[in-house]
Amino acid sequence: MISSFRALLIRDLKLAARVGGSGVMGLIFFLMIVTLIPFALGPDLNLLSRIGPAILWIAALLATLIGLDRLFQADQEDGSLDLLRLSHAPLEIVVLAKVLAYWLVTGLPLAIAAPFLGLLVALSPEGMLAIVATLLVGTPALTFIGAVGAALTASLRRGGLILAILVLPFMIPTLIFGVSAANAALGGTIPFATPFLILAALSLIAAVVGTIGAAAALRSGE
Repeated sequence: MISSFRALLIRDLKLAARVGGSGVMGLIFFLMIVTLIPFALGPDLNLLSRIGPAILWIAALLATLIGLDRLFQADQEDGSLDLLRLSHAPLEIVVLAKVLAYWLVTGLPLAIAAPFLGLLVALSPEGMLAIVATLLVGTPALTFIGAVGAALTASLRRGGLILAILVLPFMIPTLIFGVSAANAALGGTIPFATPFLILAALSLIAAVVGTIGAAAALRSGE
């Protein structure tokens, strides 16, 4: 089982590197949103620093959705998903490997790039560290939640919009506690640890529920 997981993870990472994939598109989309909003709001640095965590988190959430509809759809189209269903590896292991690979090429780069884009919204060094920490902990929740929608829409040729409609309401709690934790690190009224630990719990719950739910959705599509 471990060898199957490792093989699937390496396979998806190689495919993402070969194609160029959603990781680069997600970073470009992330950069576009964070760059455009300061132009719209004007040169008020106090305002930008106050809403900077929310801007970065909303941009990260939307960037995570870029390419998420192809998480299982590409394998569905070329027949690889049927072979994976017939393999000895449980579908939960297949889902876990594919979601982890997607997060490594999409969510992790967003967290790494966040401090540099934080300069555009006048974040302090403490705010940049908080954004990195919250994105590292919170983006897995976004990815696992999105995986369920990706599995449900795997057989649809243009399921990107339907996927967003399905999963966005379930991503709101992660967004709320991610922004709350980042704001708490900037001197909010609550300790940083409280929303941060809730955010970590959301990611753990999403990892379990998302893996089982996506596997069940893929089975129902057989």
